[in-house]
Amino acid sequence: MKTVEFIFDFGSPNAYLAHRVIPGIEARTGAAFIYNPCLLGGIFKATGNRSPFEQFTGVKNRLDYERLEIRRFVERHHIDAFRMNPHFPVNTLLMMRGAIVAGEEGKLAPYVETCFRAMWEDGRKMDDPAAAGAALDAAGLDGRAVLERTQEQWVKDRLIANTESAVARGVFGMPTFFVGKEMFFGKDRLALVEEEILKAQPTG
Repeated sequence: MKTVEFIFDFGSPNAYLAHRVIPGIEARTGAAFIYNPCLLGGIFKATGNRSPFEQFTGVKNRLDYERLEIRRFVERHHIDAFRMNPHFPVNTLLMMRGAIVAGEEGKLAPYVETCFRAMWEDGRKMDDPAAAGAALDAAGLDGRAVLERTQEQWVKDRLIANTESAVARGVFGMPTFFVGKEMFFGKDRLALVEEEILKAQPTG
């Protein structure tokens, strides 16, 4: 089975939108997407990058176009539950450390789904430990236990290592995908990701 690495952070609306499209690609290609939690703020700091909402604030018409592209993507893929988070930008350090914990406990998939939904459908302020814990509890995950474990040093070190490794491989933003050694940036490159998966599959 072909695997695709997905570099993600819950603070990226485009990573959420990619997350919603990924199951269809997996179904069509038989590939499996492996979610790799990295800290977007750390990637920005290491590369000198900024989010589009910061980068294009002073550029006339550019943010309006960014919003238009999001709306087009949402409509094209029927992602009807998407809502911009009213607390955006949200500090995702707690959530991303929680993803490291969930991965170690074999619960990354439900954790990812819970946090993406809380951020980009339910509009929760997920840098508030009380809000994060409540969202995890409602999903059947032990919010208190997960949040307590985010303070363990190995968790902090793993997230830093993931982030530094991503930057070393050329990552500068999210969502980013690796099909083998080939890197693709942005939700709008998912069609190219799918093409790359199919290229590696035997024909006939």
